Amino acid sequence: MLLKRGGIWLFLLIAVVVGTAAFLTPRTPQPLSYHHFADQRSWLGIPNFGDVASNILFLVVGFCGLAFLCRTSSQERFIDRSERWPYVFIFLGLLLTACGSAYYHLAPDNARLVWDRLPMTAVFMPLVAAIIAERVNVKLGLWLLPVLIAAGVGSVMQWHLSEKQGAGDVRFYAAVQLYALLALLAALLLPPRYTRGSDLLVVAGLYVLAKICEAADRRIFSLGNFLSGHTLKHLAAGAAGFWILRMLQKRQPVLQSFNQNSRTKELES
Repeated sequence: MLLKRGGIWLFLLIAVVVGTAAFLTPRTPQPLSYHHFADQRSWLGIPNFGDVASNILFLVVGFCGLAFLCRTSSQERFIDRSERWPYVFIFLGLLLTACGSAYYHLAPDNARLVWDRLPMTAVFMPLVAAIIAERVNVKLGLWLLPVLIAAGVGSVMQWHLSEKQGAGDVRFYAAVQLYALLALLAALLLPPRYTRGSDLLVVAGLYVLAKICEAADRRIFSLGNFLSGHTLKHLAAGAAGFWILRMLQKRQPVLQSFNQNSRTKELES
């Protein structure tokens, strides 16, 4: 019980620290140079082909994830069936990200960027809800699911409206992403309900790799003019989504795993 309460305070503390840092940071507009990606080559009549086509991984992982959750066998991966809901939104968010990101990269600008960022918040904010449900309290995680999604969507809309008013401010969208990453890492400090808990570290690592590739877009592309950093960002982020699916497919409830090990030892003795 003390660990659960400590988990609640831990996630709350992270939210307060990140939120305070966002408020104290000077207004940060979205630079228009952001839309000038390194690989602007067209192929098969599709502009910016690499950045558009690389979204296929989001589509595949999102579809496979939803298909897995619809199977009866997937119920064995959840102690409480209601714990599936955050993952439904995660994989649905990946499907929508594939569409929104492809639409944006066909003709990148701030107006289209909204449709790229909105579905992404429907991926990493439900992941926070899933972590809270599995590491702290199921009911709390499910109650926070719509709240966290609303916070993510709100951060994108706040940025979009600020751009329309000529005072672009991307701080709170960045804060939402940072909070999700820190919450993911903080979850590793709490006792898990399921095996495969270390997979969260892989997911966090792939997300960080995606951000590094995004920042090094032109430098990576200049190495051989084959793949750009932004294309690799999509692939790394898609791989993070795949790793979440892989975790769900392979994990077992910790209690069940303990009971199975106990029975095995009894039989061996």
